[in-house]
Amino acid sequence: MSRIFSRPDFIAGARDMTPPLLGLLPFGLVCGVAAQSAGASILEALGMSALIFSGAAQILATQLIAADAPVAVTVLTCFVVGLRFLMYSAAMAPHLRGLPPRWRNAISFLLTDQVFAAGIRRFRETGDLRNGASYFLGSGVLLWTTWQASCLVGYWAGNVIPTAWSLDFVVPLCFLALLVPALEDRSTRVAAFAAGVAVVALDALPMRLSLICAGVVGIAAGMIAETRRRTR
Repeated sequence: MSRIFSRPDFIAGARDMTPPLLGLLPFGLVCGVAAQSAGASILEALGMSALIFSGAAQILATQLIAADAPVAVTVLTCFVVGLRFLMYSAAMAPHLRGLPPRWRNAISFLLTDQVFAAGIRRFRETGDLRNGASYFLGSGVLLWTTWQASCLVGYWAGNVIPTAWSLDFVVPLCFLALLVPALEDRSTRVAAFAAGVAVVALDALPMRLSLICAGVVGIAAGMIAETRRRTR
């Protein structure tokens, strides 16, 4: 591990992940409040945030548990919501082939929307496995740690936070802040535009399948745009 780990790159990843954390803190508070409202104990709430490590899946899981939904339905719903990570994994796989299994396992566990956006950009910019892996690890560790703390604070806050505040509005703003710098060329902009249109048009699909379908549409549009660019 010492041959791969780079302390400066680890610190750089944690430092660059600090601004997006400001947008995720309210989301973590919302997840903590949701767990408390569903009747979960403090250990159950922390276990959920530590293992699931997904805001959308946590909120859906707590809602389903509060509604006495079958365990199979809860697990399947969280699985469907997390299907977008298959696309993230496919994009990361070429950059991670040279890593030992324990590194790949750690990185896969820490994979989130924000860490993926930062990590994939770092891999593409440097092309260095050691640099990119340590940077990704630093981003993911800071995000995971801060997420646990914010969920814990949200749990203790309980219903003190008024629902009228609508704190979850900051989450899409955080994603936009990560997305915009990644739109480096025409192909990525076409992919983002197509996915954005598709996710709105397919919003009526059940179980958040609009996210998965929009991701496929965006990938296809980006590939078509890139193919046309190369043939010119």
